[in-house]
Amino acid sequence: MTWMVYGANGYSGSLLARLAVSRGERPVLAGRSAAVAGLAAELGLPHRTFPLSKPDLTGVTAVVNCAGPFAATARPLVETCITTGVHYLDITGELDVFDWMFAQSSRAVTAGVVLLTGAGFDVVPTDCLAATLAAALPGAVTLELAFDAPGGLSRGTARTSLAEAASGGRRRVDGRLVATPFGTPSRTVPFPSGPRKVGATRWGDLVTAYHSTGIPNITVYMRLPRNAGSPLVRLLRLRPLRAAAQALIPSGGPSTTRRAGTGCEVWGEVTDAAGNTRTATLTGPNAYALTADASLRAVQRVLAGGIAPGTHTPATALGASFAETLDGVTVTTPH
Repeated sequence: MTWMVYGANGYSGSLLARLAVSRGERPVLAGRSAAVAGLAAELGLPHRTFPLSKPDLTGVTAVVNCAGPFAATARPLVETCITTGVHYLDITGELDVFDWMFAQSSRAVTAGVVLLTGAGFDVVPTDCLAATLAAALPGAVTLELAFDAPGGLSRGTARTSLAEAASGGRRRVDGRLVATPFGTPSRTVPFPSGPRKVGATRWGDLVTAYHSTGIPNITVYMRLPRNAGSPLVRLLRLRPLRAAAQALIPSGGPSTTRRAGTGCEVWGEVTDAAGNTRTATLTGPNAYALTADASLRAVQRVLAGGIAPGTHTPATALGASFAETLDGVTVTTPH
């Protein structure tokens, strides 16, 4: 079966394309820019260039969308996938995109299409850990997740992160998303490598883990950059200032050496109404290496069949143990 990497000329897309070739896959590389032709020639792969107003998915069984911001790219690709019967995966972490994706689930079921969203570091490790914890403590009413991924950001991730920070924090409280100041609340988390202070952030699990577990109260924490609580961050809500800041972000992303020398850690805890808790942790490789591995394995699983049509998180489509199948990932047993 033929599948496509959309956004193959971007940082994450090119990592996925290279990994796919190293494992014997021959995806079609695609994007809005003619620059995708250069990577395709280097890897000996077919390629297509098309505008998002008219996606060309002819002869393709599945497409993996690696092109952010996903608020701009997901909708036209998903619409075309539903119309043409093509499975769709992406590596987004954007809350509004997740919400929109789940709103398309009934249409995807009718079309016989799988929509698997968040198939990268956003949100495979956290989603799978959340599902593992929920299974260990049925009836949990609170979920707390924290992650640390110090390996650097790609240009696309940095640009999206600026926009997310400007919008402030979020938590899920009694099933509803509630606005909070960025980084609030904060706490110290016992990561496998040692305790570190983290602050609440806008992470995809506020939507995806809610769908994966049904837990009504969710907070996700991360190690915040220096000056994250500065009033200057709020100025990023002004579109001209945010655009100017985004324009200053250099292209590319972490080098091969940086990726090889850095990893990620995830901590999670669930609590039920009686105060019982279960805690687990996950360690893994650099977030971008994990994203390439996870999205490749995910599209292979989708192509193999057996996943019900409709919108899925990684855990609902591939199982809570999916993260443990990834290279370099270790999960502790909930306790």
